[in-house]
Amino acid sequence: SGNYYDQGEIRKKELEQSCLLLGVHASNVTVIDHRDLPDNPAVEWDTQLLAAFVLKHIEANNINLVVTFDAGGVSGHANHISLYTALRYIFILFLCVGCRVLVLESVSIFRKYISILDVLISYLLPSDALFILTEEETQQAKRAMRCHRSQLLWFRHIYMLFSRYMVINSLRLL
Repeated sequence: SGNYYDQGEIRKKELEQSCLLLGVHASNVTVIDHRDLPDNPAVEWDTQLLAAFVLKHIEANNINLVVTFDAGGVSGHANHISLYTALRYIFILFLCVGCRVLVLESVSIFRKYISILDVLISYLLPSDALFILTEEETQQAKRAMRCHRSQLLWFRHIYMLFSRYMVINSLRLL
C-alpha cells in the first residue's frame, strides 16, 4: 500500500489521483496491502506470493499486456526488481498465452539523467519498443508525478527535470 513512511492511506489516494489524471479510473486500480509485501526499497518480495497476486489480476481482468521493470528495477529498488522476478516466474512457469510482458530498460546513471539527449543512444541501441513522449505527454507525466506529494523529495524534483524516463522509455519483450 506504499506504507514505508506510514503513509499508506495517503499514497493510495495519491495513486488514484495520478492514475485518474492519466485516464485510468480508480475502479481499475488495485492496491495490494499484504504484510509479506512491505513497501521498502531494501526488501525483496516473495516471488511465488507476488506471482499469485499478479497472475490472479491478469486472469481476472483479461490483461494482454503488462509493462514492468527489468532486473535492475530502474533504480535498484528491491520491490521493483521483485515485480520483474515474479513476472518472469509467471511467464516461464505458466506460459501465459495471450499476454505479453514489456520490461522497462534500466540505464546507467549517466544516461538516466541526460534527459532528451539520450534519444540518439536509445534509438541506436536494440529494443522492442521505444517511446519518446511529446512535450504535452511529458507535461502530463509530470502532473501525474506531482500527484504523489508524499513522495516528492528533493531528488524526485531533479528526476522530473532531468531523467530520460520522463521523456524516453525503451522496453524489451520478456
